[in-house]
Amino acid sequence: MSMMSSNDINENQLKYLTGFGNDFQSEDPRCPRALPEGQNTPQTCPYGLYAESMNGSSFTAPRGTNKRAWFYRIRPSVCHGPFTKYEQPFLTDNWHAFPASPNHPRWQPFLLPKDTDNVDFVDGLRTLAGAGSAKDRRGCAIHIYVCNQSMGDRAFYNSDGDFLIVPQQGELNILTEFGRMVVAPGEVCVIQQGMRFHVAVDGPSRGYILETFEGHFRLPDLGLIGANGLANPRDFLTPVALYEDRDELPDYELINKFGGSLFEAHQNHSPFDVVAWHGNYVPYKYDLRKFVPVNTVARDYCDPTVFTVLTAPSGINGGPAVADFLAISERWEVTENTFRPSYFHRNCAVEFMGKITDSPSQSATGALPGGIQPGGAQMTAYETAHGPSANATEHAFREELKPTKVFQDTLVFFFLSPLNLTLTAFGQSGCGVYDDSMHESWIGIKKHFNPTKRDLALPTTV
Repeated sequence: MSMMSSNDINENQLKYLTGFGNDFQSEDPRCPRALPEGQNTPQTCPYGLYAESMNGSSFTAPRGTNKRAWFYRIRPSVCHGPFTKYEQPFLTDNWHAFPASPNHPRWQPFLLPKDTDNVDFVDGLRTLAGAGSAKDRRGCAIHIYVCNQSMGDRAFYNSDGDFLIVPQQGELNILTEFGRMVVAPGEVCVIQQGMRFHVAVDGPSRGYILETFEGHFRLPDLGLIGANGLANPRDFLTPVALYEDRDELPDYELINKFGGSLFEAHQNHSPFDVVAWHGNYVPYKYDLRKFVPVNTVARDYCDPTVFTVLTAPSGINGGPAVADFLAISERWEVTENTFRPSYFHRNCAVEFMGKITDSPSQSATGALPGGIQPGGAQMTAYETAHGPSANATEHAFREELKPTKVFQDTLVFFFLSPLNLTLTAFGQSGCGVYDDSMHESWIGIKKHFNPTKRDLALPTTV
């Protein structure tokens, strides 16, 4: 009986398909011409495989938004036992049990599992906040993950929506039905609704997840920017077919997130037995350091949406975004006669900010409010005022304006949503790192108003 595993493939030999939203096709080179020619479901498939389809949109969705894939696999994915409830108390949709708050929650770095605890990706999922309902397929949620061991003989899939995963510490080796992808801090990946995957880690690992219950992530329209810029399609990577033929296993566990809860089923073989596939409904990853930032080169500060990497439109026909993903990294700041930090503002979106990497110079300027650390986060409710800290404000009033490279060795991201994201019990006291003192960063803001002197002259800091 064959026991061929995808782990037998040297990671250095892993390859990816490039592009975003493409119609791809891929075959494991161990089985040449495994894809049927000219049709999807021949009476018998090459190599005795089974044909199986998967879609991420309605059958009649317009061609531009119609998402589907075809698998050619050793067994169809129906070959498992019945589902029963799987208890995982930290992954939840119970945010409705708590009142929404206009305050500024902040979290110190989320705690990693103790060395004596064995926690994999599934058991390490923690829900911070959410809005809407997975059962109604409307809204979104924000989670973190903290884990220190690989998933072993178990796989996970999410029937509720897409996962956008942002590693902060530790590399994720993710095996999907489409193949394997390695996602390191500084990269992100999207595993779309219904796709089965397995996460392997080499040690303590931590990161953030944006889950959307409706629609799928896509690239933002560029408008007057033109054809190029921001996240370029060619920089998105999709794994190539890589099957494992492992059967007669004593107990392979399949975990399903469904309607906001987890369920488990059991089978005697690996679900990652896809020999070939084709379609445009795929997992993918992206290196945030390849983002092409666009900003003002003369005066004033553009809205932060110019840093949008991906957006998830709401509704079937692509209405306003249910959530956006933004990344802020190294770039040049060259504006003249300008208050260079992000201006004080109130907007109609919730802002969740996390930090992947940091540099001492960036922390010293206090350009970002709250002073969060890598592995921590902060959130601002919609129409709640926020902006640079008191120290950063004074520095911005006085700094010598010259071309400056900002966010060196620093990588920050935002999840934005117009929905009223409400904290869960874990997001409040349950996480052990909740901090309600972010408002103190603005206490020292000074009054400079002088009704008899229009032109404010402050000493310049070089």
